[in-house]
Amino acid sequence: MSDWIVAIILGVIEGVTEFLPISSTGHLLLAERWLPRQSDLFNVVIQSGAVLAVLLVFTNRVKELFRNWREPETRDYLIKLFVAFAITGAGGLLLKKFGFKLPEEAGPVAWATLIGGILILIIEAAIRGRTASDEITWVIVIAVGLGQLVAAVFPGASRSGTTILFALMLGLNRPLATEFSFLLGIPTLLSAGALQSFSALQHDSAEAIRWDMILIGTIAAAMTAFVVVKWLLRFIQTHTFVAFGWYRIVLGAAILLLITR
Repeated sequence: MSDWIVAIILGVIEGVTEFLPISSTGHLLLAERWLPRQSDLFNVVIQSGAVLAVLLVFTNRVKELFRNWREPETRDYLIKLFVAFAITGAGGLLLKKFGFKLPEEAGPVAWATLIGGILILIIEAAIRGRTASDEITWVIVIAVGLGQLVAAVFPGASRSGTTILFALMLGLNRPLATEFSFLLGIPTLLSAGALQSFSALQHDSAEAIRWDMILIGTIAAAMTAFVVVKWLLRFIQTHTFVAFGWYRIVLGAAILLLITR
């Protein structure tokens, strides 16, 4: 299979799964069991394509935040985004300092996918009928920041899924929980891509890095994620994440059956 076809396939997988509560990292790790394995740099940088899609979808919201940053309500929102990002960043640096690496085996991904699906069903059942709040409290901010770390440690947990569900569990309404998670993903994923690129340039020669394949994967991720994010924002207006919970349970169980044969 041509390298560029592999890059497109993995970019599409990234774009579809990055902001759905089903784990992009888990799906990419699993896809690479059947496709040629890509570098960690590829897997991290193509996330930037998904971020570009979010920036396009939330262009008006981002402009509003920057234009009205002096207003107390807007400043409070931006500070909370920064604090959640700082929690994730500090935790990520600690993980790197202690030599943490993502597991390459399918087993941990399968279990995280399966357990995550069960937790989605439990949380959705727990909040059913409950009146949700439109206030992003500091407890929610801390939980969302820690949620990103949980997703980093357990591929298959899903960054967006974990952060949104933490916020829902703590009483935030679904549209606000989704928006906060998506906007928080912008600095989180961009910084991860920048750090990974810097590290690669330090340890590898520029000629050894397939920037052309990374670019193709990033473009594929951006185009796919744009469609998926717009669809999801409409979907959550009238639906819960229960369907994603069942999807994760079926997928996790299928992977476990596959790897035990």
